[in-house]
Amino acid sequence: MKSIMPDAMIRRSMLFLILLVQIARGQVSYSIPEEMAKGSMVGNIAQDLGLDLQRLKSGKARIYTRDRTEYIELNRNTGQLLIREKMDRESLCAKTTPCALQLQMILENPMEFYTVTIEITDINDNAPSFQKKDIRFEISESAVAGAGFMLGGAFDADVGTNDLQSYSLKPTDKFRLELHNQADGTKNVEMILERPLDRETQSLFTLLLEAFDGGDPVLSGTVQIHITVLDINDNAPVFTQKVYKTTITENAPKGTVLTVVSASDADEGSNSVVTYYISDTMNKIVADMFHIDEKSGELILNGQVDYEKLSHYELNIQAKDQGGLSNACKVIIDVLDINDNSPSINIVSSSHSISEGSKSGTVVSVLNVDDLDSGSNGQVQCVLNDDISFSITSPSSNFFSLQTEQELDREREAEYNITVICTDEGVPALSSSVSLRVQISDVNDNAPVFEKSHYEACVLENNTPGLSIFTVKASDADWNQNARVSYILEDSTVNGVSVSSYVSVHPDSGLITAVRSFDYEQLKDFHFWVKAQDGGAPPLSSNVTVKIIIQDQNDNAPQVLYPVQTGASVVAEIVPRAADVGYLVTKVVAVDVDSGQNAWLSYKLQKATDRALFEVGLQNGEIRTVRQVTDKDAVKQKLTVVVEDNGQPSRSAVVFINVAVADSFPEMLSEFTDFTYEKQYDDNLTFYLVLALAAVSFLFITCMVVIISVKIYRWRQSRFLYQSNLPVIPYYPPHYADTGVTGTLPHGYNYEVCMTTDSRKSDCKFSTLGGQNVLVVDPSFAETMHEYSTLRGKKETLPDRSLLSSVLKQTRHFVLTLI
Repeated sequence: MKSIMPDAMIRRSMLFLILLVQIARGQVSYSIPEEMAKGSMVGNIAQDLGLDLQRLKSGKARIYTRDRTEYIELNRNTGQLLIREKMDRESLCAKTTPCALQLQMILENPMEFYTVTIEITDINDNAPSFQKKDIRFEISESAVAGAGFMLGGAFDADVGTNDLQSYSLKPTDKFRLELHNQADGTKNVEMILERPLDRETQSLFTLLLEAFDGGDPVLSGTVQIHITVLDINDNAPVFTQKVYKTTITENAPKGTVLTVVSASDADEGSNSVVTYYISDTMNKIVADMFHIDEKSGELILNGQVDYEKLSHYELNIQAKDQGGLSNACKVIIDVLDINDNSPSINIVSSSHSISEGSKSGTVVSVLNVDDLDSGSNGQVQCVLNDDISFSITSPSSNFFSLQTEQELDREREAEYNITVICTDEGVPALSSSVSLRVQISDVNDNAPVFEKSHYEACVLENNTPGLSIFTVKASDADWNQNARVSYILEDSTVNGVSVSSYVSVHPDSGLITAVRSFDYEQLKDFHFWVKAQDGGAPPLSSNVTVKIIIQDQNDNAPQVLYPVQTGASVVAEIVPRAADVGYLVTKVVAVDVDSGQNAWLSYKLQKATDRALFEVGLQNGEIRTVRQVTDKDAVKQKLTVVVEDNGQPSRSAVVFINVAVADSFPEMLSEFTDFTYEKQYDDNLTFYLVLALAAVSFLFITCMVVIISVKIYRWRQSRFLYQSNLPVIPYYPPHYADTGVTGTLPHGYNYEVCMTTDSRKSDCKFSTLGGQNVLVVDPSFAETMHEYSTLRGKKETLPDRSLLSSVLKQTRHFVLTLI
């Protein structure tokens, strides 16, 4: 019967906890008291075995117990062994001492195991107890002093000093106690009569028998003894021998006679009749296992004995006569083992896959083989079913290791089915087997191989980003992850820019994709490298060269170089009214940056004020007069010329040309002032006049220097200019003679005269480019002129009107001189 220990006892037990650690050949031992709380620490096995905590994690350390009951658990993070379930020493080991748990700690990669022995020490948690609440005796009054009456004994589940230690009997005027040691370490209590009994004086006695253990505090149990004094029966039965010994094989059938006990009584009549019974003080489980015939004394097997559970029994047999006298003897029964248990095979740890590059002697699996039989019946040998590349050894008792015997080759054998057969040495021998399936994993020993030694592809320019160009393909002779090929774009540059900004490679499929739109005009072709890398560790790889050729596309429209299109001023080509048929007005110059037929240009006159007056050369872009210019032709002519390339589809550019059909500058100027936009200014007119005067004076001096220089240059080049093959249409402005060159086209000189009444907002340019007369009228100048004429129309009195008239006359005279 268990009792609840006070907190003070538990604390004292923990204070006197004895931790014995012994490390030798992979073994460690601990000693702990029973009934420790869940989560209590047994010890730090990592420190005691000198193991690194990282090794516990990487090796997936765990605790293996044979009976599948997990009382102890391992904390891999701290290396501590902790109590998982409360342990009752009495339930685990009963009276066996020492009481120890045999555990194994298993580590993997590489596989290791350690034997852990945990001794469970007893605490005083059980009080002595008796089988019966009271004991009854009938004692003859003729019983002499010294007569003994077997009381059996109390039972205490604890061991050692906590076990049953002493008895006391109260009152003690008639009886005393005598203890008898048993072979199994227990004590039988015999009550000895010290003084004769007198039924007439006292016929009934009630005694208190108390049993004490040696714990701290001391626990006890009691039983009452009721004695009835009988009249005159002065001989007790006597056994032929005090101890009987017998044996029985385990699994013997129920009803088997073990032995016969015999006792005799010297009395006569009913007082000599003896009956036999098993002492009530015996353990109930043991007492129920056997049965004794009350009359014959035959001891009969009443249950099933198992050597593996209990191999030794001791029985107390009582012989009692009719007069109430009794005696006792002991029967010792030894159970003989037979080979009735096959070896039990448990896979402690197993690797389902092993690398083909593993060295000989690599452990694949660890087996725990146990046979509950004893002696040769429990000796086990394990073998493999076939002559393969593996062997099995026994590094320690009950443990077997399956390991490689030679190097493995996955290409030769990718999988092994191994049968381990374990046989005991009993007669007949019993065996068990277990099958293990071991796969040989691949080693990365083959690099990827491309299908081609190099790749080449063509791509049209102006492709959309993300265009799939083509796919590179490589294969690997390895298996699984080692054969998984990834494609990587090797780092390089194209025109100083990383190649990754031009193309990308899909890592799984090898698809090469354009990252940007290619421009043939900037890049004709480029090279790069693609690496195929497998998924092994370390990875293997190979490279291949890829060339991308960019093909031209008609993606550029012609660009007009001349005449220059500007929105800030009006450009006019001057054609004299005396111009004849074929007069070269101007020439449209354009280029196309494409190549081949995409760059062939043609010129067309799309729109004209008078289509019958001008034509455009289809190939050279020259604008010439088709007929003789007449006085009826408008001064202001607008031409629209389309420049078109020969691509498919073709692209074009439009150029707008203003042509002035006039013989004099004022005539031309009056027409082209309509091209300007009007803008009103409210500035002080006097400021403009002063500013215009200063500007004209500066320009006059500058132009005089330029004219003198030009005259000298013309004189030197006159002979070269007379040899020009271009058609010449002479034109002489009124009152001004030509300076020595026939026509206007040969003039290769530029003149620029700026005149304005407000130098910040107006200028007038007249130039001869390649023999053509070009007038550039800035809108601000025309605006200034318009403002001035407006002011005059209002007939207001202005302070400097005569001065403005003089400036304008000088300016007109100077410009006409240039013409």
